[in-house]
Amino acid sequence: MSVVGVDFGCLNTVIAVARNRGVDVITNEVSNRATPSLVGFGPKSRYLGEAAKTQEISNLKNTVGSLKRLAGRSANDPEIDIERQYVTAPLVDVNGQVGAKVTYLGETQYFSSTALIAMYLTKIKDTASKELKLPVSDIVISVPSWFTDAQRRAILDASEVAGLKTLRLMNDTTAAALGYGITKVDLPTADEKPRRVAFVDIGYSNYTVSIVSFRKGELTVLSTAYDRHFGGRDFDKAIAEHFAKEFKEKFKIDVHTNPKAYTRLMTGVEKLKKVLSANAQAPLNIESIMNDVDVRGMLKRDEMEELVRPLLDRVTVPLQQALEDAGLKTSEIDFIELIGGCTRVPALKERISAFFGKPLSFTLNQDEAVARGCAFACAILSPVFRVRDFAVHDIVTYPIEFTWEQSQEIPDEDTTLTVFNKNNTVPSTKILTFYRKEPFDLEARYAEPDKLPGKFTPWIGRFSVKGVKPDPKNDFMICKLKARLNLHGVLNIESGYYVEEQEVEEPIPEDKDSKDENDKSPPKMRKVKKQVKKGDLTIVSGTHAADQKTKDALTERETQMAVEDKLVADTEDRKNALEEYIYELRGKIDDVYSEFASEDEKNKLKNMLEATENWLYDEGEDATKAVYIAKFDEIRFVAGPIIQRYLDKQEAARQVERAAKEAAEAERRAREEADKKADGDKKDTDMKDAGDGDVLQPEIEEPDSEMKD
Repeated sequence: MSVVGVDFGCLNTVIAVARNRGVDVITNEVSNRATPSLVGFGPKSRYLGEAAKTQEISNLKNTVGSLKRLAGRSANDPEIDIERQYVTAPLVDVNGQVGAKVTYLGETQYFSSTALIAMYLTKIKDTASKELKLPVSDIVISVPSWFTDAQRRAILDASEVAGLKTLRLMNDTTAAALGYGITKVDLPTADEKPRRVAFVDIGYSNYTVSIVSFRKGELTVLSTAYDRHFGGRDFDKAIAEHFAKEFKEKFKIDVHTNPKAYTRLMTGVEKLKKVLSANAQAPLNIESIMNDVDVRGMLKRDEMEELVRPLLDRVTVPLQQALEDAGLKTSEIDFIELIGGCTRVPALKERISAFFGKPLSFTLNQDEAVARGCAFACAILSPVFRVRDFAVHDIVTYPIEFTWEQSQEIPDEDTTLTVFNKNNTVPSTKILTFYRKEPFDLEARYAEPDKLPGKFTPWIGRFSVKGVKPDPKNDFMICKLKARLNLHGVLNIESGYYVEEQEVEEPIPEDKDSKDENDKSPPKMRKVKKQVKKGDLTIVSGTHAADQKTKDALTERETQMAVEDKLVADTEDRKNALEEYIYELRGKIDDVYSEFASEDEKNKLKNMLEATENWLYDEGEDATKAVYIAKFDEIRFVAGPIIQRYLDKQEAARQVERAAKEAAEAERRAREEADKKADGDKKDTDMKDAGDGDVLQPEIEEPDSEMKD
């Protein structure tokens, strides 16, 4: 069983796996440690990840990015208008949620954001499976802390369609904090002052800061603040607009009128921004950006900082908010860990360091910390790995309240209750008690709609409680509902049951100090009323999650497209194999195979190779897999006897060489045996000669005169 953690990013996705007694970040098919978060569509198949990036410029209208930021949103959400600046495919409404209109297999097709994310997760699953050489199922996926219930459910639905079992949706900064804390052996104990660390994550599209408290074996998120529209792409856009204006004046071209030109400009300024992180100035050169015009420019670091000053002025806002929510001062923060690619911008580092008044820490890999933390979380939740015990206490980003209709028999009943406050621990369970004589409904919604991202509806779900009726005394049934925010940060009414109050006897607690040890009398009892569970209630839920029928349809469609992709890939492999075979034979027929073929055979094979090559680049361009295999076999039928003669001679030469080696080896062994025998005879002769010499006889000595007496 595999253990996989995925940092699902807006620009790139990083995959980490638990193995070799540690966590490794794996590479994709082109040996990159990060895979572009893109899905593209073509006339024959889909392009996922690296393949989508390769053909992005030539296939803009059929390539979809920013997948994570489309999750769970509707097409009329004002934040989708922001995403349209970065997504080149048309974004439209697809069954109530935002999706893409693309040309696939020569037809106009519509795919919802859930389907698009599922496609990409299928690619991630395939990449991990090939690296691990194991089927991948269990996974932990990172999401921004500001994701709502609807967005989290959309990611869960997409992962299910992709055939994955998501053990946990984990907030980005919480995952980084887990990767930081689980490897530390010097964390304070329970009776010591906790270590407080600020994790500042500035990625491609958003900026998040979390204040986390560490003790031995656990972490607790104290607060989280964010800016959803502050990231690398916002820096890129500011620089791109500067060059677009410069090019209009200098080269008389307007890149805004050409989507391909603007996309190439954004790619160029992204590279320029990275160069400026380590250099005082950097050039920008783009060949034939549009209308066959080559453009060039130069930008200094201080000029770039002036262009992005409106962004830099917002840097401290989330930092200040996080400290206020945690009830801490900057002096009480022990370390500031920076993660995310955008934190390499020197101006950002300077502002963050100045705010806290202390140097920054970079002990975590800025690009891979989140994926590693997710892999650790997956290992903790998976039964196949033994991991050091480490508890993770995350928090609720938005307060959640329940509302219900007032009972006619309880006129003063409140009908609204905030059940999970902001910064409430996740996971968390609350028991709600209702007094009813008939079935009733309640709704969950966010208590502060103005704090939600974009124009999200505050509605989370509607829950109908069935099986409610008066008790035997025609009084209210006492209904208990278990509301739970699970590991994913998703809300559900998990179960419901009803209780009855019964009188039971229990011993009266006695003071141990005053009790006589010799007193053997039975304990004094008292009658108390206790609620005893009598039966279960049926809960019918309606949430943002896709129903099973919809998920089954998406799964079937995804499976079908995956089969088509595989067939196209296999067909392309057979086509390439045929082309390689033609070139190989053409190069060898007059060289390596020359002496093994008659002139007629050579001419016949050459004519066949030429005819097949012409066919391959003409009508055979879009042939089926079976046709390529048949053409390959036709050539092999003619070339086979020639190749076999060559191989037979090679084998005969090898046998002669092998026989010569064996004869030489036998001769060497015989020579060694003869040498050994000669050495043995010489030793026997030497011993015989020694026996014919003087024999040593014992001598008798007279004792000294002093000893005679």
